[in-house]
Amino acid sequence: MPRFSIIVPTHDVAGRLTGCLASVLGQSFADFEVIAVVDSLDEGAGPCPAIAAEHAARDPRVRRTQSPPDAGLPGARNAGMGAATGDYLLFLDGDDTLAPGALAALDARLCACDDPDLLFFDHERVHWFDGGEGPALERLWAGAPRGTFTVAEHAALPDPLVPAFSVAHRRAFVAEHGLVFEPGMFTDTVWGLRAVLRARRIAVLDRVCVRHLLRRQGARLRAPGLHHMDLLDRFGRAMADAVTLDVPAPVLARVFRRFTHELLKAASTPGRLPSARLRRRFFRQAARLYRLHRPAGFRPPAGSVGVQHRLLGAGAYGAFCVLRGLKSRVAGALSVLRDVWGKVGRRLPGRNAYAAFLRRPVDENLAVFSAYWGRGYSCNPAAIHAKARELAPHVRTVFLVSDARAAAGLPEGVEGVVTGSRRYWEVMARAKYTFNNVNFEMAVKKRPGTVHVQTQHGTPLKRMGVDQADFPATAAAAGPLGKLLQRVDRWDFNVSSNRHSTEVWERAYPGAYESLDVGYPRNDAFYRASADDVRALRKRLGVPEGRIAVLYAPTHRDYRTDFAAQLDLPAFCDALGEEFVVLLRAHHLYEGSAGLDEVVRSGKLIDVTAHRSPEEVCLAADALVTDYSSIMFDYANLDRPIVVYADDWDVYRETRGVYFDLLAEPPGVVARTPDELTAAFRSGAWEGPRAGALRAAFRERFCDLDDGLAAERVVRRVLLGEPVERLPPIVPLYDRVPAPAARRAPQHRP
Repeated sequence: MPRFSIIVPTHDVAGRLTGCLASVLGQSFADFEVIAVVDSLDEGAGPCPAIAAEHAARDPRVRRTQSPPDAGLPGARNAGMGAATGDYLLFLDGDDTLAPGALAALDARLCACDDPDLLFFDHERVHWFDGGEGPALERLWAGAPRGTFTVAEHAALPDPLVPAFSVAHRRAFVAEHGLVFEPGMFTDTVWGLRAVLRARRIAVLDRVCVRHLLRRQGARLRAPGLHHMDLLDRFGRAMADAVTLDVPAPVLARVFRRFTHELLKAASTPGRLPSARLRRRFFRQAARLYRLHRPAGFRPPAGSVGVQHRLLGAGAYGAFCVLRGLKSRVAGALSVLRDVWGKVGRRLPGRNAYAAFLRRPVDENLAVFSAYWGRGYSCNPAAIHAKARELAPHVRTVFLVSDARAAAGLPEGVEGVVTGSRRYWEVMARAKYTFNNVNFEMAVKKRPGTVHVQTQHGTPLKRMGVDQADFPATAAAAGPLGKLLQRVDRWDFNVSSNRHSTEVWERAYPGAYESLDVGYPRNDAFYRASADDVRALRKRLGVPEGRIAVLYAPTHRDYRTDFAAQLDLPAFCDALGEEFVVLLRAHHLYEGSAGLDEVVRSGKLIDVTAHRSPEEVCLAADALVTDYSSIMFDYANLDRPIVVYADDWDVYRETRGVYFDLLAEPPGVVARTPDELTAAFRSGAWEGPRAGALRAAFRERFCDLDDGLAAERVVRRVLLGEPVERLPPIVPLYDRVPAPAARRAPQHRP
């Protein structure tokens, strides 16, 4: 029997779960089990079940049990308790972490106190961006008895604000009293009260053992909504339970006073109960409960809080509003001023049409697509658009373009809308659905009921979003963080190409969106193209028949403002010899600036930077040479050789920041100098057994979702409203057949 059973609900924490489990498994005290509560025991059901399954396969202390998502946090914890075998139960949210040495400290204190029923310990709230805020429960340690005690012997208890993850619970004690987490909100409040009132021996440990993440979305308990009405029921049941247990009068008074304090906070916070009618109803019901459960001889506290107690007891809602309403009235006046200024602003030239369009109803069957700030019909938005025309023909679609030249490149039958035109403001105001692989401008208003899909345009090796904050040059180029987060708040769905991306996006772009773990729609082409398609693409690009086409695709450097190939391309082309031809695809920021006319005329290099489709260029290439570009993650789907040319890796890593060490986990052979790169091709190492083994491991990690069906999944989930469980299942990696290369390289599988 382990000392601790650590119960970890895993729903919707893909970006943090690995860190959570690592913080537990890395503890110096090893006598524990981890109960990972997953939505499904099928590790293909999503990133969280897969992460839990991987940890369980590596470490026998990790076990899995199942709880459906609709059972929520209470159901997950109850399921974990049902599977637990340890002496003590610990609850750890899947996006939280255990502090180093926490389990050893808990065990030492439990032993010193001869295994009490409950051990309270501290936690630190960690803001998603600003970091740790320090110990949260210092009020519990002041005046606490040195050894064990009952609730009657410590005036700081019971405390309805102590979360379940700040207490170690003796499992036999929990079972003896049949304690369970009740469904609904404020479940920790009821659980904690019932536990502490029944405990015969309580102890405390003045030490931070858990680091609790404060999400950018905020605590669900503080979000506006009807769920705050549940607090009334919790109050009534808490008082009834305390009376049934015949707790001492001082304890009963503390329960009443602290719950009343929570009722008063809810009643006086407009943001929690969003309508005046709802706040009035809440107050009146709270007043009845106050009078019903007020202990005999109870004396309200002094000062303003005491006045609020008396007004609540009298049901004097009007007077209560007068007392607490000054701040609300000031906020209301500011809101009126903002509305007036907004109306003035909308009268400025260029915005009149948009303001008028916003007053018209949303068009339920209109979808807007855009890629790379209107550069043309490309990337994930284009792939989704094409599939939408096939599977959802009732949805009318338009594609945004930057100018008439980009509009001319649209496929036949696709309506192009020039950004900034009157038609642009009309479709942006009225479209039910919008798809973009970057972000729309701040002037675009997200209307209630509309759906925005952020499709992304790469797998992150370099730091993204809020993770760029520690890299000044990159952060400055990205623009104000506040505006970025405002854009993220417009996302309803965020497309992910692999589990690594899902984990990164959750941290880099914190928001309330649904992660679409479906693969990248643009990569569907890699599994749908035939050998004839590949030959036709090579001919169109001018690749001579019989030549080995090497795609060279370097990424952008934040510390440079112009194109530099990082490689002497004429010398590299000469070194490769007549057997090869190099396809150059510079980063789109440098389109038209390569300046390599002479080597292009020699026939040894083809500049494909301006070609609309990176996927077509990849299909035409027999091998890829890149540095840190995300194209490597897409190209790996083709199972063709990849060579990493990393001459400035140390500089790039320090100036931009990266999520993992590419040189330690590359998709193929790594070269640090031009001579090493040339040698890799001359020796055949670029396509040898070691390169194949590295590529296979890379594909396992980063090609887990791309299988040719991504666009269909997005259309079915977003435009057709199908639930996730009904989407086409992910095809296993080694059951997929990517498009064949013109020259078949040796295949290497683990």
